[in-house]
Amino acid sequence: MCGITGYIGTDPTGRIVHEGLQNLEYRGYDSAGIALAGGGSLSVHKTGGEVGDLPVPSREDGTRGIGHTRWSTHGEPTRENAHPHTDCTGDVAVVHNGIIENYAALADELRADHVFHSDTDTEVVPHLIETHLADGVSLLTAVQRTTERLTGSYALAITAAGHDGIVVARSDSPLLLGHGDTGTFVASDATAFIEHTNRVTYLRNGDIAHLTETEWTVYNDGARVSRDIEALDWSADAAGKSGYDHYMLKEIHEQPRALRQAISGRISDLGTDVTLDMELSTETLQNVAELQIVACGTSYHAGLYAKELLETHADLPVTVHVASEYELRGGRSPKDTLVVAITQSGETADTLAALRSAAQKGAPTLALTNTLGSTVTREADDALFIRAGPEIGVAATKTFVSQVATAALLTMHIGRARNAISTGDAAALRDAIRDLPGAVQQVLDQAPEIASIAREYADSDAFFYVGRRAGRPVALESALKLKEISYDHAEGFSAGELKHGPLALVTDNTPVVAVLTEYAAPERTANNVKEVQSRGADVIGLASDAGTARHADVTITLPACGPLEPVVANVALQLFAYHIANEKGRPIDKPRNLAKSVTVE
Repeated sequence: MCGITGYIGTDPTGRIVHEGLQNLEYRGYDSAGIALAGGGSLSVHKTGGEVGDLPVPSREDGTRGIGHTRWSTHGEPTRENAHPHTDCTGDVAVVHNGIIENYAALADELRADHVFHSDTDTEVVPHLIETHLADGVSLLTAVQRTTERLTGSYALAITAAGHDGIVVARSDSPLLLGHGDTGTFVASDATAFIEHTNRVTYLRNGDIAHLTETEWTVYNDGARVSRDIEALDWSADAAGKSGYDHYMLKEIHEQPRALRQAISGRISDLGTDVTLDMELSTETLQNVAELQIVACGTSYHAGLYAKELLETHADLPVTVHVASEYELRGGRSPKDTLVVAITQSGETADTLAALRSAAQKGAPTLALTNTLGSTVTREADDALFIRAGPEIGVAATKTFVSQVATAALLTMHIGRARNAISTGDAAALRDAIRDLPGAVQQVLDQAPEIASIAREYADSDAFFYVGRRAGRPVALESALKLKEISYDHAEGFSAGELKHGPLALVTDNTPVVAVLTEYAAPERTANNVKEVQSRGADVIGLASDAGTARHADVTITLPACGPLEPVVANVALQLFAYHIANEKGRPIDKPRNLAKSVTVE
């Protein structure tokens, strides 16, 4: 959730760290700070506001630096609680993502000899390092001894006056190194430094790395270890706005390309063969009695869509679980249950905890993710990548459609392995996958018309989204998008549930958005549409069939796309949400209280 950046090298350190913080603003934060060290001095700049409120340090301020954007957990978003935190001497600076669970006991122990200035859990770390440095050890050794005392999750970056380099440590919170021509970078994700290098090293749990101007060394459990350097397949341009007003709008318009990347090389143009780079054996897939999906937020909605596809075409019972509520249950052997974790970042704490719980009980596990080298790819038995490219906007868009498209490919793969999918159904699903990028582009071409509809309804009291079958997860996801970025009240329902309570909320100023597409029982949903119209509410319908569209007061016309037509509707509703939020002047890429990657439970 918080963001870490750092650099050591020959380029202007302060400017690089400040730019790194700007690149991390999309993650969500409420305070920020920088610490720079050079020679025997340390300078710290912090603000309870935005990165733009921090001074851009001059070239002479230091040869190594660390920075942080904080999303408050312990203590209010004030300057005192902003990172970096320092020790009593003012010589040690620490930035931290995660939660130190035993901080209260450590703080009680340290208060006899140390003065605390914040309400954070992080501040125990510089004071612990201070105590070890007093014994005359190196900064690396002091950090190693300190992490032995910590319980919880953390990504740490530390620098100190009079000590060589930067030391970083990782436990259950993402951290990676970037290898440039002029120095070494550290960050919570590569967006911080991608304009300088795409060569990265992903640190693993328990890793502690020492970075100097000339080399980097990684240790685990006290022993020196080797870690690979990998090349990211995206550039600084991919992480920029490319002329769009917001990252979210850019990423909405990137969806045809993202989908082509997800599909490329995986599906036959003529037959129904699917080629997925997976190691799960056909025997495993044939013997699975149940598939359980664990996910959070938008990924959970993609899981609900995947359930519809898998149960229909792969003869496989599927349950979808909010990851934070998950516990592997059932009378069968865990080995008969395939657990699929869906996570864009591959670092979502609740999803990782659910995956670990399933793996400990012996269930085979599969990760469906966007991020090469992420924790989930190392801990799951197998991984399937959605290939969406970098997504900067907090409100997920292209990753949702890419998750569903990849789930459709997985459905064909499992259906074939289990001899459950008919040739006709396989061909229909293949055609829908193949046609999806073009169908999405047709919707994007209607952006001006969708923007006009959004402006017409921007002042509504609330919005209700309804759908059936695959239309239900799209209704839930589309309502989530609107509430995330516009701050309007929005809810998604199964269309048949309207009359079981939610209908009491419907007025002439609460438009109802109805998914009337194929694969969403449009005629049955149309009956529910009549119920809300009789209460005076306008219905905004999304449909490809003119006969179905007549039931709506306002229609967004979609191209036909078979089982994936509800996904096409979702793209139209992403634009609808975006333009309502833009009409209201909301900070679309930085919605309040939200973060891109949720790495604490």
